[in-house]
Amino acid sequence: MSAYLQDLTLRLAAGISRLPQETRDRHARYLKAAQQADGGFAGRMGGSDLYYTSFALRGLAILEELDEQTTEKAAAFLRSHLESQQSIVDFFSLIYSSALLYALCGVEVFQEADEGWGQKVADFLNSLRREDGGFAKAQEGHAGSTYHTFLVLLVMQLIGEDISEPEKIVQFLQDQKADAGGFREIRAARRAGTNPTAAAIATLKILDKLDSETIDQTMDFLLDMQTEEGGLRANTRIPIADALSTFTGMLTIDDLGELHELELDPLRRFIDSLQLAEGGFRAAEWDDADDVEYTFYGLGCLALHENFKSKWNQ
Repeated sequence: MSAYLQDLTLRLAAGISRLPQETRDRHARYLKAAQQADGGFAGRMGGSDLYYTSFALRGLAILEELDEQTTEKAAAFLRSHLESQQSIVDFFSLIYSSALLYALCGVEVFQEADEGWGQKVADFLNSLRREDGGFAKAQEGHAGSTYHTFLVLLVMQLIGEDISEPEKIVQFLQDQKADAGGFREIRAARRAGTNPTAAAIATLKILDKLDSETIDQTMDFLLDMQTEEGGLRANTRIPIADALSTFTGMLTIDDLGELHELELDPLRRFIDSLQLAEGGFRAAEWDDADDVEYTFYGLGCLALHENFKSKWNQ
């Protein structure tokens, strides 16, 4: 597992360990109940999915609930997808999930893969490099995506491949900056967003190219994303907070060492309001359903908040 992802898992697990046992147990039951007969995990539409499997395993990992039965079934599901065509998001989900199972449980998913499988993945990802220095979402894409550039970097780290010309990624991200602060997902976008900003900052941090001016501009942008509900919104056009933006925004601000700048009591109330009594989380106040993805985000927010409370009370 890459240093960035390993650190993230350990940070979140530390925060989760401070929650009441009953809270941890019900969310673990919720996540395990989403596992299907083939070993994968389902989202809202039903049926196993690499994307949702990754979130369920990440949630169980930080809850320290990756038991042998769950792990072995999940590994079988992941092995069944080693030779299938995947998007960048699904490549990341597959490889991260596999790395997680190996790091935490010693379960090897790639043992049955072709010898050149990793190089094939790297070749595919490099084919998505564009003239602007970023990586496109798909083969037909003409421009780089901030989020997918971040995912490519993570996948390359996970398979042990060096990223070529990292300085071009840094320039690409500088070009993605919005005048009002934050980062755009694609250059043609009119405004910055919380989630692409989080991806950009994480990428610059991994590449050790994060400067003080970028930090200051990012903080101003993200703090402005907190709504009266307490959570963070996706961008300036959206008035309602959501769990994804709240988690990525919190994580980024925490990475920058400035979590105390947020209104943390309203934020905690917002996250708690999305938590279901039987386990699981919704995406936002308007959401009438729940899934394993938003359960991971909700748990992540609780973990970051618990870590901050622990440091503050020391």
